[in-house]
Parts: sequence; C-alpha cells; structure tokens
Amino acid sequence: MLLISIPFVHSLLFVVADFVTAVLIRETGWKLQMAYSDRLKSLNLDKVLESSDILPAGDIASLIYLWNPLTIVTCLGLSTSPIENLMVVLSLYGACSGLAPLTAFGWVTASHLSLYPSLLVIPVIFLLGYGPESPPRKLYLQKTASSNGNNPVLGDHFFSWRPVIYFLLWATIWSSYFLFLCSISLKQYGGLPEMFKRTYGFILTVEDLSPNIGVLWYFFAEVFEFFRDFFLIVIHLNILFMILPLAIRLNHRPCFLAFVYIAIFSMLKSYPSSGDPALYLALVGLFVNELADMKFSFFLFCGYVGVALLSPVMHNLWIWRGTGNANFYFATAMGYACLQIILVVDSVSAMLQHDRMLQKLSRAQS
Repeated sequence: MLLISIPFVHSLLFVVADFVTAVLIRETGWKLQMAYSDRLKSLNLDKVLESSDILPAGDIASLIYLWNPLTIVTCLGLSTSPIENLMVVLSLYGACSGLAPLTAFGWVTASHLSLYPSLLVIPVIFLLGYGPESPPRKLYLQKTASSNGNNPVLGDHFFSWRPVIYFLLWATIWSSYFLFLCSISLKQYGGLPEMFKRTYGFILTVEDLSPNIGVLWYFFAEVFEFFRDFFLIVIHLNILFMILPLAIRLNHRPCFLAFVYIAIFSMLKSYPSSGDPALYLALVGLFVNELADMKFSFFLFCGYVGVALLSPVMHNLWIWRGTGNANFYFATAMGYACLQIILVVDSVSAMLQHDRMLQKLSRAQS
C-alpha cells in the first residue's frame, strides 16, 4: 500500500489553494471589467473603450499570481499564507458577486488567520453597497445636470444598505461559529483569552524579533525598552490613520482600495511574509488598463527582482556564514519597504489621473 507523506499532502493543499485563488482572481477581474464597461456606456463614454485596447485584466492578474516566484516559494515553504490569500480573494469575489454569506465567510476566516484583513471590511462594505468598480461620482453629477435629471440610468449609483446588513449578519454568525469551535478545542489550554493573547496579542506586541523581510524586527531590537510601548502605539496607529483618507478618496473603486490596504498592511505589519507581495502584485494586475500611465513600473519590476535575489543572499551571509552583520539583511528590507511605498503612491496617482481623464472627456461631451 502506497503511503503518502504528510508534507506532500500539505504541499498539495497549498497548490490547490493557490490555483483556486487564481481562478477567483480571474473571475473577479472579469466582473470588475464588465461593470466598468457598463458604467462607461451608461455615461456615454464609449470612446474610452473604442480608442484604447482593453486588456483581459482578470487573465493577467491570475497569471501573475500563479507564475510569481514569491507564490511558488511560499507554497514550497509550507506557509499558511496561501490559505489566508484564498480567504481574502474569496471575500472580494463574494462582494463583487453580491454574495453576502460567501463574503462574510472569507472575511471572518482571513481575520481569524491574521489580524490585518479585518480592516478590509471597509472596501468589502463599499463593494456590497456601491457594486463593483465604477467611474467617479462627479461624472454622474455632471451627466445628471446636463440631462436635467431625466436619465434614469444615472440614478443607480447610490449606496444600498440591504447587502451590507446581510453581510454584517452573516459575519456575526460565522464569527460566533468560529469562536464556539475555538472555545471547545482550546478549553484545556486557557480558552479564548489565551488564544487572543497568543495570536492577536503576539502580533500587536511584536515579541518575536526574528529577522524577516519587514523592518519592525530591527527597529524594536534597537529601540530603548522605555520607549517600546510608545512606538508600538505609533506604528499600529499609523495604519489606522491611512484608512479613512484613502476610503474617502477611493470609495468609488473599492477593489482598488482593497489592493492599497493590502499593500500598506504588507509594508507595516509585524511579521510579513513572501505571500503578502504575491497577493497584492496579482491584485494590481486587475487594474492594468487604468494603471497604464504608471511612471515607475519598470523600476518597480527591477527593484522587486533585485530584492528577491538579494534577500536570501544577505540572510545567508549574516545568519549562516557569519561574514556580515544585521545591516546586510536590513538594507534589503529597507529597499523592499521603499519599493512598496513607491508602488502605492504611483498606483494611486495613476488611478486618480485616469479618473481626471474621464472627467475631462465628460466635460468635453457635455
């Protein structure tokens, strides 16, 4: 009888999770592209579709995720990041499809595996309330004013609370179910308080200072113990301070807002992994048509390749060979953080420039 080893089963599970994630990314991209095309047609901006080559964003994004070396490395390393990425994409796909139970399940599971996906509730609510990607609401106001309010097509861009209420109800149900199962399985180990202390508490307090591709391990290794609590509060609040302004400015593009949030989490989270850039680099492929004017795309590509090649080399020189010091590896972590900052700023700038272009076309027609 042929016995299959447990590591092989785990690897196969992660491969299946990555494949399902790629399929969901493809379907999400298709839904976003169809919704965006319908919005432009309703605003009589067909020239945008006719004058530009519309690339299959869903296919491109799914291929980026599957063939990304970071995705392959994460799968070979038997990390749980593929499961977390699957749940995040599942919640986005469910929100684009208007499926509140599926959206709630993906969001609750992702939040259970890691603390940071819980903040994705904002773009998820926007997706359920407003629907998939759409042009800025200023275009609707301009068209409504030019048509004297007689165009019924322009009146569908309003927030709908019904799917949001369904989502919150299902999120409460799934959260209660997860907590009930955890309380039973962890009863002899301290119950739910001990679970929260060793999961969310471990993430927030940054107790483990083992080297990783982030920057917090080096920072808290050097900071004085007297100021540790202060900088913990500052760093975690830094993420929260970015959420509201981005939500106000990008609420009409909730899926792109989710990409920006995920990129920021990957940059500032306590224990990042190679599965984090694998996800947000795939999600940025969903907006390949809108982000065609990114100025630093080639520089970012070369930078990510360089960091991916230098990080294991510097880690080996410092940890295993002992021929370097912490600055060798920390330099690559700093470079990686700078690349993520450039990616977020450049992509947001390109998206806002695309929105301004649509507004100019709308004014020209009216």
